[in-house]
Amino acid sequence: MQKPGEILEQIQRIASDMQSKVGDAIRNSPAQEIEKNVRAMMNQGFQKMDLVTREEFELQSKVLSKTREKLEALEAKVAALEKS
Repeated sequence: MQKPGEILEQIQRIASDMQSKVGDAIRNSPAQEIEKNVRAMMNQGFQKMDLVTREEFELQSKVLSKTREKLEALEAKVAALEKS
């Protein structure tokens, strides 16, 4: 019969071995390689789509808003001049 200390050591050895094997399996997993390849393909596809960044979009939205305000002011001036 094994002593309690020996049993505990055996359990610790088994747990350590399992942890090592699981770590190796995760590191050697094709999932990481697949994810890397999918990301690369997506980036290439996005580059071909002429997409803009959020910052560029927001900047252009502000420019458009200011342009609309100026246009409305000019339209009001033209309407006032036409009435005179």
